[in-house]
Amino acid sequence: MIKATQVTLMQPYLFPYLGYFQLINISAQFVIHDDVQFIKGGWINRNRILLRNQDKLFTFPVQKASSEFRISMRNFAPGFKEHKDKFKKLLEMAYSKAPYYSSVKEVINEVLENEDHNIAIFISRSLRIICDYLSIETKFIMSSEIEKDETLKGQDRVIEINRLLGSTHYINPIGGMELYSKEAFRKAGIELSFLKMRPVIYKQYGDEFVPNLSIIDVMMFNSREKIKELLGEYDLL
Repeated sequence: MIKATQVTLMQPYLFPYLGYFQLINISAQFVIHDDVQFIKGGWINRNRILLRNQDKLFTFPVQKASSEFRISMRNFAPGFKEHKDKFKKLLEMAYSKAPYYSSVKEVINEVLENEDHNIAIFISRSLRIICDYLSIETKFIMSSEIEKDETLKGQDRVIEINRLLGSTHYINPIGGMELYSKEAFRKAGIELSFLKMRPVIYKQYGDEFVPNLSIIDVMMFNSREKIKELLGEYDLL
């Protein structure tokens, strides 16, 4: 059962993997951390799908800007419509024979209809649309809209956001175990947990499963009922 004061916080990722949606699903409030520096080479503007039984990286190019610009200030590159059209063709090539292609295609098309070039706005809308499809009712909040002490960094910043949202339980991906201290959160009156996704395997095209692809792959090969089950395949540490 989700506690009313559970909070998670993640940078906006483009069609992220299942574990990202497990974090959203477990939370009462999901904070899109859009007012931090954009880092090249991450998952903000790219992800992986299955093509010819192998993982295929796709990227939405980002307009050049100062490295100091926050995610909320960054835009996709000119020619965004053409990039989206190419992505539609790539998905058709990759998944036209997948069992749930028709219904998922409608969801992705709804996402791609958004003409806003702003990365944070585009991705936050895409997350909401996918969550609607998966019947996830978590409340979304943009970090840039929270009035907070902008001098705080790292763990102190995360604790501050939790405090302002009335959180008593912050949940972070397992990769943050070395970044955050349970004692520091405890002193602030906040429980800290780390979500570790269990190994998830489902039927794709071939005999060898390709793990940790975009949520698009999960949706193409699984019913919404099955995905609801997969959303619970995690451990809190």
